[in-house]
Amino acid sequence: MISIVVSGPESTGKSTLTRALANAFRCVGVNEYARDYISRLRRPYAASDVETIANRQLAVFRMMMKNEPMVIFDTFLIITKVWFQEVFGYCPIWLHDAIRNNKPSLVLLCFPDIAWEPDPLRENGDRRDYLFDCYKSELNRYRIEWREVSGVGECRIQNAILHIEDFLK
Repeated sequence: MISIVVSGPESTGKSTLTRALANAFRCVGVNEYARDYISRLRRPYAASDVETIANRQLAVFRMMMKNEPMVIFDTFLIITKVWFQEVFGYCPIWLHDAIRNNKPSLVLLCFPDIAWEPDPLRENGDRRDYLFDCYKSELNRYRIEWREVSGVGECRIQNAILHIEDFLK
């Protein structure tokens, strides 16, 4: 089973890239759950909401890896861990174990080299470089294989495809 996670700061094209890669490799693409969950709340999100999101991400990851030969995921637990740390100042212990025991095959880490697109759910337009470095640090800490994806539009998609093809060799 091959799991590819598209990760990175807000507004770096993760959702677009996930769809394009799933299409290119004729495999399942899993949409970002956090965006759907937070958009349905009628109140500010709390740590318990982020924990719910993390649990759902983990359950879907495990289920998909049992049933599909290759899956492309729009974000995963590293982003959720950094979210906990940055917003709430802590990370639940179980999340460390979940990351350690459910590593994706490859993470494509999107560099923040495309224009910021504001929307009501985005919070960190001025912190994208900082968050990119946080994600990179966490990926290295957990020894998760990753590649940086940069470029604009079709160039970004082609760079990601090349990273996956290289990984699959």
